[in-house]
Amino acid sequence: MGVWDHVLAAALLTFCAALPFSAADPNDERCLTHLSDSLQDPLKNLQNWTKVTFSNPCQGFTSYLQGATCNNGRIYKLSLSNMDLKGTISPYLSNCTNLQALDLSSNALTGPIPPELQYLVNLAVLNFSSNHLSGPIPQQLALCAYLNVIDLHDNQLSGAIPQQLGLLVRLSVFDVSNNKLSGPIPTTLGNRSGNLPRFNASSYEGNKDLYGYPLPPMKSKGLSILAIVGIGLGSGFLSLVLSFTAVCIWLRVTEQKVENEEGKISQLMPDY
Repeated sequence: MGVWDHVLAAALLTFCAALPFSAADPNDERCLTHLSDSLQDPLKNLQNWTKVTFSNPCQGFTSYLQGATCNNGRIYKLSLSNMDLKGTISPYLSNCTNLQALDLSSNALTGPIPPELQYLVNLAVLNFSSNHLSGPIPQQLALCAYLNVIDLHDNQLSGAIPQQLGLLVRLSVFDVSNNKLSGPIPTTLGNRSGNLPRFNASSYEGNKDLYGYPLPPMKSKGLSILAIVGIGLGSGFLSLVLSFTAVCIWLRVTEQKVENEEGKISQLMPDY
């Protein structure tokens, strides 16, 4: 390396050192602050989730936050799975507008899925599985056009599956099994055409009031064998009681007639 090369390298280093560190995007800072406030962390897995860190969570592609990944100074992935977290999902997550993957699975989160997540227009992976979430699946998720994965299995979600989710043409994984969902499965979220099935029955099982393809036909709501046997036995017993009662009445009537006849005969007989 020549003298001029050394001079140039030293000049570049001096210039780079003089550049200020990029400040956190205010939207990311707001997103992380509110998310931290909405969560309870009994195992202290998120000890470095502090306001000081939120003010500068990323430096280029490096993240200073547990469970966070950065891309060009912005939070683009949050993976907080299996941390025994409690609390609710903050609607302010929508401020992390660069977020592409959001994984809060295998925790103890409660409450609804915020419809405000519709503003995460770059989101590709959404995994809230194995929590205690309740309420409906927001139809607004259909506005996250880049979604490839929606995994909500093992929660307490209720209501119908929004028809609008069938508009997500990139969706390749969809799992809502083991919830409290009801109503028909949207035809656009059935076993889609292609070389391999995209969403088979395992994506929907465990919702007793959910029906439609690709789930097997619902069992007949007709009388079960035990019910039929029970009705038969009950009918037989009732018939027996009625028959016995009728015989008793007939015998009583017959006996009365015999007594009347005997009385008439005794009256006609002469006294000696």
